[in-house]
Amino acid sequence: MTDTKDDAPDGLKALFGEIGDLKRIRSAGRDGSIAMRLFRAAWSELAAGAPVPDVARRVTARALAAARLGDLDRALLLEAGLPPAEVNGLLCRAVEEIAVPVPEPLRSALIGAIAVPPPNLPGALPRFVAQLEAQPRAGITCPGRPRIMLEPSENHAEHCLVVAVYGVILAPRFGADPATVFLAALAHHFHNAGMPDSGFTGEMLLGDHLEPVMRHFVDGALASLDPALRRRVVEARACLPDAETPDGRAFHAADVIDRVLEIAHHLGAAGLTMTTVLDDMGLVHDGPVKAFHDRVLAEMRIP
Repeated sequence: MTDTKDDAPDGLKALFGEIGDLKRIRSAGRDGSIAMRLFRAAWSELAAGAPVPDVARRVTARALAAARLGDLDRALLLEAGLPPAEVNGLLCRAVEEIAVPVPEPLRSALIGAIAVPPPNLPGALPRFVAQLEAQPRAGITCPGRPRIMLEPSENHAEHCLVVAVYGVILAPRFGADPATVFLAALAHHFHNAGMPDSGFTGEMLLGDHLEPVMRHFVDGALASLDPALRRRVVEARACLPDAETPDGRAFHAADVIDRVLEIAHHLGAAGLTMTTVLDDMGLVHDGPVKAFHDRVLAEMRIP
């Protein structure tokens, strides 16, 4: 991996951590996590015929904005009465702020993409979208050892979306095509639309049966796409078997980063301390009643 600047790896790690948390951000009146809804939006646009590069930029930009604003998205801000120009400015500032580690010209392209309202393309969702949303990830598995379950578990739609966004951001570092990496990532768990995830342990036990079982479910997912999009997905998925091409390296870098950062999230939550919450994060933050809050906590001996 060739770095564009000395601090790029640390900057990207923090950025990817914020994007990964889109799997866990939910809001009243909205179905599922932000990551799950972006996965749905991506396939809706693709099924409606939107060009893959446009969808990749638009969805990646929306993920970056949501990493800072959560569900304070364009639709909600307009509903609240903000003028469109103010909404655009707010969304652009969010992407501009969080995307500092993203190299140019991709960074500017993503800032530009968030400023353009998404097209109204009500594409029918392929069946595999709901199946992947309902399919949990396996947890940590290793042949011969009990499975380690970390709850709440992510689902395959969330994982695929986050890997797709990481892939777009990593593509320039590997000389890869971001649209191809994005589409390959969205489609890399097609087999889990119908195949419950038994992890590495189950795959090893299946042995020679693994490939035909996976192929059966991949073919089922592909069959739900129109011929033009199906061909494009098959072409994109050609980078999945190895890391011998730029597209393959960008995809596999994104995939392994998400797999490990997901576990890091659970470990970080388990190791959270009150010092971090109170001192570093300012849970009891400055304001007109902070002194009173501090006295109450001291009297109650909290923490």
